Amino acid sequence: QVQLVESGGGLVQSGRSLGLSCAASGLSFWIYGMKWYRKALGQEREWVASIFPANGGTDYSTSVKDRFSISRDNEENMDYRQMYSLTPEDSAVYYCYVRYSGRDLWGQGTQVTVSS
Repeated sequence: QVQLVESGGGLVQSGRSLGLSCAASGLSFWIYGMKWYRKALGQEREWVASIFPANGGTDYSTSVKDRFSISRDNEENMDYRQMYSLTPEDSAVYYCYVRYSGRDLWGQGTQVTVSS
């Protein structure tokens, strides 16, 4: 079964850090890459970051650039997302996403809440 399973998240104080991870089964992040999205309450889903297949290059949205980091462990087939200097505006449900064989594959999402 092809699926993405997320872990991490939770409640954290403003200015602190938090890590998320996304484990893939049935597909390889090294081949497909992965994107990271978030959806805050009452807002549209927002692209956060991408890690590209093969070379593992990364790209970040302006709102998180220099604060968030995405990386990959090819042997474990997991992606890791580190978030630093969090603010209440970062509170959202965070998702990993892969475009796989012509369809959209999403993780189940994990809640991140940043208190002021």
